Amino acid sequence: MATEGGGKEMNEIKTQFTTREGLYKLLPHSEYSRPNRVPFNSQGSNPVRVSFVNLNDQSGNGDRLCFNVGRELYFYIYKGVRKAADLSKPIDKRIYKGTQPTCHDFNHLTATAESVSLLVGFSAGQVQLIDPIKKETSKLFNEERLIDKSRVTCVKWVPGSESLFLVAHASGSMYLYNVEHTCGTTAPHYQLLKQGESFAVHTCKSKSTRNPLLKWTVGEGALNEFAFSPDGKFLACVSQDGFLRVFNFDSVELHGTMRSYFGGLLCVCWSPDGKYIVTGGEDDLVTVWAFGDCRVIARGHGHKSWVSVVAFDPYTTSVEESDPMEFSGSDEDFQDLLHFGRDRANSTQSRLSKRNSAESRPVSVTYRFGSVGQDTQLCLWDLTEDILFPHQPLSRARTHTNVMNATSPPAGSTGNSVTTPGSSAPPPLPRSNSLPHSTVSSAGSKSSVADGAVASGVSKFATLSLHDRKDRHHEKDHKRNHSMGHISSKSSDKLNLVTKTKTDPAKTLGTPLCPRMEDVPLLEPLICKKIAHERLTVLIFLEDCLVTACQEGFICTWGRPGKVCPDVCDPECRKARSPA
Repeated sequence: MATEGGGKEMNEIKTQFTTREGLYKLLPHSEYSRPNRVPFNSQGSNPVRVSFVNLNDQSGNGDRLCFNVGRELYFYIYKGVRKAADLSKPIDKRIYKGTQPTCHDFNHLTATAESVSLLVGFSAGQVQLIDPIKKETSKLFNEERLIDKSRVTCVKWVPGSESLFLVAHASGSMYLYNVEHTCGTTAPHYQLLKQGESFAVHTCKSKSTRNPLLKWTVGEGALNEFAFSPDGKFLACVSQDGFLRVFNFDSVELHGTMRSYFGGLLCVCWSPDGKYIVTGGEDDLVTVWAFGDCRVIARGHGHKSWVSVVAFDPYTTSVEESDPMEFSGSDEDFQDLLHFGRDRANSTQSRLSKRNSAESRPVSVTYRFGSVGQDTQLCLWDLTEDILFPHQPLSRARTHTNVMNATSPPAGSTGNSVTTPGSSAPPPLPRSNSLPHSTVSSAGSKSSVADGAVASGVSKFATLSLHDRKDRHHEKDHKRNHSMGHISSKSSDKLNLVTKTKTDPAKTLGTPLCPRMEDVPLLEPLICKKIAHERLTVLIFLEDCLVTACQEGFICTWGRPGKVCPDVCDPECRKARSPA
């Protein structure tokens, strides 16, 4: 195994890497997998996924994780960076026949030390509600596949709800369920509730309340992933047609759209303050979209194949609060300037909310996010002020707005690329899609969808001017042999009420929907390391570590700087800690 710094072989697996905040190290003693530790033959199987929940028990070891490998589903105590994983004693293990788990999600609101609700989606379209602590199976939804016969691509509990959950399918449809209701013994009949550009929402038409409560039909092809905004008010969806669509979840209004450079979009995530959305997909890029302005503000190029997961790191997001004219140099001021993940995520979100507050002091933000892909590489990115707010007064102009510096800044630096006044500036980027930065807030109280509180009227859509495409297709060595097949959008239960006007990719390039590469800043990753032999399918940021997983079924823990016991890296200590 090679260490950070790069060996002579490009295919060496890295076990550590360095960023501005210090050294991240792979912890072999904290690796989770199937009990026999044998690499899983991943050909033809669904991606390995990992879900976490904290049970808030008094032992201080309340973290639990669930992961799927092939037909198997495991539920373990997660001991993190300080104790070795004991694979011989899973709390629950399930092996399914005729179908495979594809995704899962814990209900954090109802989780206790005695009970936890876990939703599991399957390749044949069913959704199961289980309690891995009590080892019970309480309900099975879409059991007869009368609602949707296609693979479940994403399942999540509705934020703040104990009973509502949302399920996306490869058919391009999403369904809202209530665990208290049944699904019925016949195929559901629907009534149109709202229709817009490339989407339609229907209610279930029946004499008594039954599942699904709502059916969303979105875009063309598979709906690959969705994510709720931090306040639970908005829903971001990415589809195989290459579109990001952001909806107001309660009013069922389309807030904005964005199209990939080419190919389908596979993953999506929100910044901790809900102001930015990052997507990844088959164009090998990560794309940053501003929620308030509804525009692409940056793209990131570092992967050599499809990007499978994107995630923000709330613990390493840097927030600076200062009055540049009245800095006293005191310890308090200095400590207030530097925050490299020392605050918990909720504190970070609180500080981020001050960014556009007129009453607060000037606030500078650096967002950290990561991505993993089918190229087996982990990339970390910094989204800095010069990218977020390029329209500065001339006296404060920043010049390096097109490329992030890939090397780590000196210790204590925020990583912002800022030049002094009087320095030469590069030619300005054409910004036909640039708008003044909005202070639109996604905060607000959340009304219940189940109560039928749906706003009337049709959502307003931005008029996009379409130009002829100047083809700039990149010649790249894509590793398509590991890619998943995507089910056709021509599903038998697809409703014909959705607007079927396909958007020609050639006509969207060069518009605000899909700016040209030279029209927006191009980020370079802080680090880009090969960390697995098979395609990566998981990236989760925790307070003292980050977690990755590959299609072989190995869930790896990377200790953050200063969060690992000194003896953890000692081979003899690891041997003593490892289970027999």
